[in-house]
Amino acid sequence: MPTNDARTLLHTALPTAAAGAIAVAIGAGVAGGKGALGALVGTLVVILFMGIGLVVLQRTARSLPHLFQAMGLMLYTAQLLLVFIFVAAFKNTTAFNPKAFAITLVALTLVWIGAQARAHMTAKILYVEPESSKAEKPEKTGSPT
Repeated sequence: MPTNDARTLLHTALPTAAAGAIAVAIGAGVAGGKGALGALVGTLVVILFMGIGLVVLQRTARSLPHLFQAMGLMLYTAQLLLVFIFVAAFKNTTAFNPKAFAITLVALTLVWIGAQARAHMTAKILYVEPESSKAEKPEKTGSPT
């Protein structure tokens, strides 16, 4: 993974994980162990889905740049759909607190998107390839004087 891609992933995953730790603490305080477990599962789902999506999007940008915008729109739509599916699938679970899970999913998705936007705005990514130092210099034409 190129350094810019790894840096972007790091700058989005760390704030999301920190917010997830806060969500786990709040879930434990409000709903006990099941609330903490629901927040933890929500944190893991967001980091996993959004992390995979970011890696897929970066690889698409590198290999198929003409599909980047369409792929990004499709990817974010699919991610939001998966988040809604997870909330609906675990709505009546007894393994963990579904409210803590759902609130954590939504909140951390917003944290991820905000951190990703900030990471892209502050990244210094070249959009023009600099000339190689080994490039041939153009020959002089015209009179030498």
